[in-house]
Amino acid sequence: MTVADDTADDHHGHHLPAVEDWPQGFGEASWWPFITALGGAGFYVAAGLYLLGGSGLVGSSVGPYAFVASTFVFLLGLYGWVYHAFVKAFWERGADHQSESKLRWGMIAFLGSEIATFGAGFVYYFFIRVGEWPPGEVPGLTGLVLANTIILVISSVTIHYAHVALRKNNRRRFLLLLGLTLLLGLIFIGGQVYEYYEFIVHEGHTLTESIYWNGFYGLTGLHGLHVSLGAVMLAVVFARGLNGQYSAERHVSVSTVSMYWHFVDVVWIFLVVVLYAGASA
Repeated sequence: MTVADDTADDHHGHHLPAVEDWPQGFGEASWWPFITALGGAGFYVAAGLYLLGGSGLVGSSVGPYAFVASTFVFLLGLYGWVYHAFVKAFWERGADHQSESKLRWGMIAFLGSEIATFGAGFVYYFFIRVGEWPPGEVPGLTGLVLANTIILVISSVTIHYAHVALRKNNRRRFLLLLGLTLLLGLIFIGGQVYEYYEFIVHEGHTLTESIYWNGFYGLTGLHGLHVSLGAVMLAVVFARGLNGQYSAERHVSVSTVSMYWHFVDVVWIFLVVVLYAGASA
């Protein structure tokens, strides 16, 4: 076997979609995960600089600027990583059911860690309820909360039937319902932002007002962050769908995003029961 043959074998043996990116010529190596991790680490550096800014050791604007820069680096790395690994050569790869199963189990494992995260938050909330209750004013089931809940439940239904439509090769219905799901998710986020505005600006309920509001903002804020992440995932899937990707045989991304969206829906229902309906009980 010649050197040329060795080179050809190495090329075909290590040619994966995830490495069709920058920098070229590094075999299976890719710098996109490194860039993503660098941006993630920058968040902690920015937080440290923000705290130092409060003590006067650095400028007060250094921390926020570092956070914005880290966000840009993180999103750039994430885009390059996801695009070259999953999007660019989508139709050139075969539908490997074993790989799809691994991705689904990966999402299930991720959701398991998320259940533990929210579970810790609920344990904290139930722990603080052991003392004198209620610790001051608590919100009830307002029309905004009920409307937001209905919107999120409907979005869970629309994404389910979007997935069903795709598996029946009805792409028009799939895109219509997926786009509606994304729209409902954005409306929900807008509703939660408006609720925060009312509570903080008009009613003066801050994070440090009482142990209830500390737990309230912690749990609902964590959930809002997850819904925002879900909206980004829906937007990516929707853009890929508009670009002609996905079919009845290739829909693992739609399946995993649907699982995630159902998860945030269920968590919200628990939050409504515990933080709103049960707060004054």
